[in-house]
Amino acid sequence: MPRFDYLIIGSGVAGMSFAVKAAARGRVALLTKRSLEDSNTNNAQGGVAVVWGSDDSFEQHARDTLEAGAGLCNEKVVDLVVEEGPPRIRELLDMGARFSHEAAGGGLELGLEGGHSRRRVLHAADHTGQEIVRTLVEQLRRHPNIEVFEDCYAIDLLIDEKFGIAKGRPQCWGAYVLRGDTGQVEAFTARATLLATGGTGKVYLYTSNPDVASGDGIAMASRAGCRVADLEFMQFHPTCLYHPAAKSFLITEAMRGEGAVLRTPDGRAFMGKYHERAELAPRDIVARAIDAEMKTCGFDNVLLDITARGGDFIRSRFPAIHERCLGYGIDITRQPIPVVPAAHYMCGGVMAGLDAETSIDRLYAAGEVAMTGLHGANRLASNSLLEGLVFAHRAAEHAHLRISGDTDEPPAIPPWTSGRAVNIDESVVITHNWDEIRRLMWNYVGIVRSDRRLARAALRIAMLREEIQQYYWDFLVTRDLLELRNLALVADLIIRSARTRRESRGLHYNVDCPERDDTYWNRHTVI
Repeated sequence: MPRFDYLIIGSGVAGMSFAVKAAARGRVALLTKRSLEDSNTNNAQGGVAVVWGSDDSFEQHARDTLEAGAGLCNEKVVDLVVEEGPPRIRELLDMGARFSHEAAGGGLELGLEGGHSRRRVLHAADHTGQEIVRTLVEQLRRHPNIEVFEDCYAIDLLIDEKFGIAKGRPQCWGAYVLRGDTGQVEAFTARATLLATGGTGKVYLYTSNPDVASGDGIAMASRAGCRVADLEFMQFHPTCLYHPAAKSFLITEAMRGEGAVLRTPDGRAFMGKYHERAELAPRDIVARAIDAEMKTCGFDNVLLDITARGGDFIRSRFPAIHERCLGYGIDITRQPIPVVPAAHYMCGGVMAGLDAETSIDRLYAAGEVAMTGLHGANRLASNSLLEGLVFAHRAAEHAHLRISGDTDEPPAIPPWTSGRAVNIDESVVITHNWDEIRRLMWNYVGIVRSDRRLARAALRIAMLREEIQQYYWDFLVTRDLLELRNLALVADLIIRSARTRRESRGLHYNVDCPERDDTYWNRHTVI
């Protein structure tokens, strides 16, 4: 039974940042489903929103965040993240992160994105996430106190209450883990555990997320007894590449910040009629506008046109997107890009406090898996990487204080038992149910919702969960089966949250209650 001081589940910016800091104080295990580089962080193009320029201020960044969040942001959390952001960025720079600079030896280049009133997005061209991951991986690989376990899948958290050995408040002592190298399930025990599993994008048919984003942390935390909140607020990125050979390729928000115009396939610019800031409107408005144009006019997609900026600028500012699109036969210096909205970022998640602590002792949550109160009903562009950095730091500090001088050791955890389960003999059941969940979520719980569609989704997901749960008990666990089990639970939680909120706010839009209701619904949806 592997024993550590700190167990981290997930390898995005929050998980890796926490690992680097915790390693100075104890033994660290970092689990990742595939490789260290396989995360939403690695896919992040736009950048990190942080007060850096002389014309910006904490107050202005906070104001923009609150406006995007549609009344549900926690103002204390917003101020905390905005003000603690610059020190976290300086730490990355000290580690060797290479962000883009202005020409002729100038300072760090600041981009503009939708919802921001100032240029404040630090970036590494259009592959910021890759640069952050590169920087943190270098730190991880050379630290003697960090052991990385790739191709490992956390199944469930080890909660003492579940084993009848709780002493007061329930405590988390690690997780049962399916190891890809042996095919066996082991109990990884630790005195502090961080959930940093990222988002839930794969619950939808069309998403910008990698395949690993199946909502595992939210599902594990919910089964363990944690409170989850605001899961109706799924952010749909307005512009993902629409091409039969492309999979989950996002076209960054920063492109609209640099002057790209959204057009219908017949060339008509349309954002001006939906919002005074046109292409720079918050993402929920842009996504709904695109959805409306496509449905009203029968288009399969719309176009994102940045050709007016010229080839030299486009190739310099967006080199990765330019190269990727060329591979699909689209020269973005001469042609507009076909785009559609896609599920992108979960603003809700496991409820976490100012130090990323959850309602279960010794268990923390940071990054997209957590609901800290920063994003409210709609995330401001590029605030997510900042949130991950800030709360990973705070979690590491709090966890150190929690376990330093702690004489408690992990209790005797029973070994994993498979009972009478046998090898899966019909994998088609998994693939069929996976596809059905993602389609029903896209069709019934998507950008625009209705009471009738949500009711249909609830009935169908209940049947699917019952079938999947029986399958889970009958057969030996595999990664595909575990992901399906988590995906079904997260879908159910999203549907329940969406049915509960009887208004439209931020990312949740219901045609049967289209108005915002601040007299009753200016509060979180908690399960």
